[in-house]
Amino acid sequence: MLKGLYTAASGMLAQQRRQEVLSNNLANVNTNGYKADQGQLRAFPEMLLKSMESKPTAMDGSRYTTTSKEIGSINSGVYVQETIPNFIQGDLRETGISTDAALVDGNVPDENGSLFFAVQTAEGQAYTRNGNFTIDAEGFLTNDQGSYILDTEGNAIQTNNQTYTLTADGTMQFVDGRNIQLGISYVQDANLLDKQGENVYSASEEAQVADARATDGVTYNIVQGAVEGSNVNLQQTMADMMQAYRTFEMNQKVMTAYDESLGKAVNEVGKL
Repeated sequence: MLKGLYTAASGMLAQQRRQEVLSNNLANVNTNGYKADQGQLRAFPEMLLKSMESKPTAMDGSRYTTTSKEIGSINSGVYVQETIPNFIQGDLRETGISTDAALVDGNVPDENGSLFFAVQTAEGQAYTRNGNFTIDAEGFLTNDQGSYILDTEGNAIQTNNQTYTLTADGTMQFVDGRNIQLGISYVQDANLLDKQGENVYSASEEAQVADARATDGVTYNIVQGAVEGSNVNLQQTMADMMQAYRTFEMNQKVMTAYDESLGKAVNEVGKL
């Protein structure tokens, strides 16, 4: 009976964690370049149940023979193993602001490959899909958190407060004749990126990051005066939140039933 209590409790905890993930997605439905997190539910390892029986083999009971019989396997609950962002392309939204840039995916050679803008944060080089750029007081191109946007050489981009035209391949053509290429990074498996917060990802030791322009089979397009929106599906997220709530509620009722049964076993059966 206690095993059923633990199983129901693990189900409640898993749905609570799933609800937190969905709530965070819902809160970022209007965040530029945000990638919705997906909670991965996993069952605890299966356990093999056996029944064991001991029978005396001597008249005086000095020797016993133990036999066992397999009953079957059972799972002891479920948990949220990890949360993985969904890196599919979000919808584009025109802003009319010349410093904004939307990164539009083309072809990638790897199933989980994805493209990112390169930025410089306090923790080092990182990657983002948020193209809501601006020019700071010193003339550097930054994102909306104040982090420097990097070029292909990994350097902060100095605009000298001049206007520029952004080509489809990410080249900034300034009015003074300078050309600077935005740093567009290709990550072979985006699931290996670590979430830093503020819509920015860092590369783990396993992640393979390369210059998108120098990677065979990678195509993309940069749109000036637009940003990529969040890829959160509002209707699906609301439906998933309702499902998580109902599942939590069902596990709660199971726990209540077990609790009542235990109460009767202790307070009523024990009196007989």
